[in-house]
Amino acid sequence: MSQPTTELTRCTWCGTDELYVKYHDNEWGKEVHDDETLFEFLLLESAQAGLSWITILRRREGYRKAFADFDVHKVAAFDDNDVERLMNDTGIIRNRLKILAAINNAKLFIGIQKEFGSFYKYLYSFMPGGKPIINHPEKIVPSTPISDAISKDMKKRGFKFFGTTICYAHMQATGMVNDHITGCSFK
Repeated sequence: MSQPTTELTRCTWCGTDELYVKYHDNEWGKEVHDDETLFEFLLLESAQAGLSWITILRRREGYRKAFADFDVHKVAAFDDNDVERLMNDTGIIRNRLKILAAINNAKLFIGIQKEFGSFYKYLYSFMPGGKPIINHPEKIVPSTPISDAISKDMKKRGFKFFGTTICYAHMQATGMVNDHITGCSFK
């Protein structure tokens, strides 16, 4: 006897690219509570500025190798030799400003951890009731007043490549907001 087939519905933005679909199904919009993953996405989202997310996803393992498995303390300690090494690493986007921003942002990330107890607590201090938001969008917006506030505060603290659009993408990636469309099987 055959089993009934359940057809999956996905947000249209992920298309049919296998890597994008896997990311959509398993990560995007899922709540992240640990600072290690929040730092990984901070670094990746900052690298994505001006590029498509799939470009960064395809290089994610390259970034993992190049940036010490996303160990924030190791990245914060990178020096000029590391910058030159990264500028020659074909596994990542070789943009000096973004590389320097990753190192700078790692140092600032650690500062926020010391100030708030964790980066997670810092980010969720901006969220209503300290909880994630589940949206029911017809279309996905590029930013919100919350992403405006977070990116403004982070910019004031010295973070680079983390404007409101990148911040909102980070919020979506880490489940601070769940923007899966109504009817998506992965909402």
